[in-house]
Amino acid sequence: MRRYDPIAIARYHSRRPWKAVWRAFNIIRLFLGFVLGLKLDDWLHRAEASKLNRAVQLRTILTRLGPTFIKVGQALSTRPDLVRQDFLVELEKLQDRLPPFPNAIAFHIIEAELGRAVGDIYSEISSNPVAAASLGQVYCARLHSGEAVAVKVQRPNLLPTIMLDLYLMRWAAGWIAPWLPLNLGHDLTLVVDEFGSKLFEEIDYLNEGRNAERFAANFQADLTVKVPSIYWRYSSQHVLTLEWIDGFKLNDTQRIQEAGLATDTLIQTGVTAGLRQLLEFGFFHADPHPGNLFALADGRMAYIDFGMMDQLSQEMKETLVDSVVHLINSDYQELATDFVKLGFLTPETDIRPIIPALEAVFKDALGESVGDFNFKTITDQFSALMYEYPFRLPAKFALIIRSLITQEGLALSLNPRFKIVEVAYPYVAKRLLTGETPQLRRRLLDMLFKDGKLNWQRLENLIAIARSDHSFDVLPTAQLGLQYLFSDEGQLLRRQVLLALVEDDRIHTEEVQRVWNLVKDDLQPNRLLGAAWGAIAEFSTERAAALLPFPVATLLAPPS
Repeated sequence: MRRYDPIAIARYHSRRPWKAVWRAFNIIRLFLGFVLGLKLDDWLHRAEASKLNRAVQLRTILTRLGPTFIKVGQALSTRPDLVRQDFLVELEKLQDRLPPFPNAIAFHIIEAELGRAVGDIYSEISSNPVAAASLGQVYCARLHSGEAVAVKVQRPNLLPTIMLDLYLMRWAAGWIAPWLPLNLGHDLTLVVDEFGSKLFEEIDYLNEGRNAERFAANFQADLTVKVPSIYWRYSSQHVLTLEWIDGFKLNDTQRIQEAGLATDTLIQTGVTAGLRQLLEFGFFHADPHPGNLFALADGRMAYIDFGMMDQLSQEMKETLVDSVVHLINSDYQELATDFVKLGFLTPETDIRPIIPALEAVFKDALGESVGDFNFKTITDQFSALMYEYPFRLPAKFALIIRSLITQEGLALSLNPRFKIVEVAYPYVAKRLLTGETPQLRRRLLDMLFKDGKLNWQRLENLIAIARSDHSFDVLPTAQLGLQYLFSDEGQLLRRQVLLALVEDDRIHTEEVQRVWNLVKDDLQPNRLLGAAWGAIAEFSTERAAALLPFPVATLLAPPS
């Protein structure tokens, strides 16, 4: 089976019920023993003395249960705000320090998959794996042409275990969901299906190689992101040869500091790259744990392991941008509409009683400033909201949420005071202000103008927040704005700007002065003149005349 098919898997295991029963029995037995052990420690007042042993026990249980449960442990290992420190240290070992399988089996798989002896493919290869993860293990090798490479070899007999676990998870989701206090319903099964589909993609190394090349193409102009090259000649469905990445894990703060790397810069790079994946490209890395992200000595961030990826539609990307803007600007009616578009609420849901509830939750979560926002607070507050209102978790968002909270967890490990919105909102503000697509320009106008009136305070906030990103330059944005203003598309905006300047029967010189004070340091006269000239240089005489008062337009008009 090359693709996830829940019906075929259910049909297969329904004819072999003893396998499912035995597997379920072992899962329950192991976790029941763990829970009883925790309770016993509490009763005997030895919880503090036994906590390290319990952490090791949990890691051992997940390791014994195999790849599906190891994936759960990997996700938890990136959440220092959810998992206590003693458990966190042990769960981090699930990322790339799992028990390896024998070298003889690994080398046999390489030779069987590539059709050549190991010595004919690589001039040298490490005698033991340098890392062992849930789905395979990695060797350090060198090609006969001299390139240093990593060789990923998939674990043997992986598919039967994954199929059985997915069958049990789907079965459990079907009868557990109605008993949960959250309004998930059948969508819990869809979440399992989404996870299963991605897991099947992840065990196809050819698919991973294609994902890596697509990811690299998206970031080819970004000098802060590194993606390893794929050596297709030495790769197959179960063996992948790729460029060797020599760096530091993102949670290895000591080595990062010893290398003289700025942690805040790394956070900025990682979060911005994550936002670009979601909001620009729509193609995102859904498993960004520390074993898959490295800081390089030159300050770049390297991504590896492209097995678990997902794709967003253009409409969903635009709605995500909307939701961030509406959240920060406290526009809870529009935020409720965004939740409908994203699938968290059905189109039939009456959102009117939900709007004040959203305001109560997110107003408290945001605190006194944008910088107080974090996903831990939002998760806690929003989970309470799901008890009372018909919210559901769309299957597509299971991976998105996992990606976001994992990136926040990584950032928190580098800087415990990090707030993701301090990076996210300047990025969104900059995208809206640069307006490289008609859709984004319309969203900027929708945000700045309400009922035909310009919200001066919102414009000031947007510019101020965008300028908090040191890479943001007002001048190119001003030039784009002028080009848009003078274009056919900007006809309505010209009217709205003129009306905004004189609305309420007064000239808004005070508001214009405040906006000018925000940008004047970046708009020196010589630079401003060049930007203005560049903005109008492409316009014809007829188009320029159309923007001028009638007497001047008459003078510029060509002779008949």
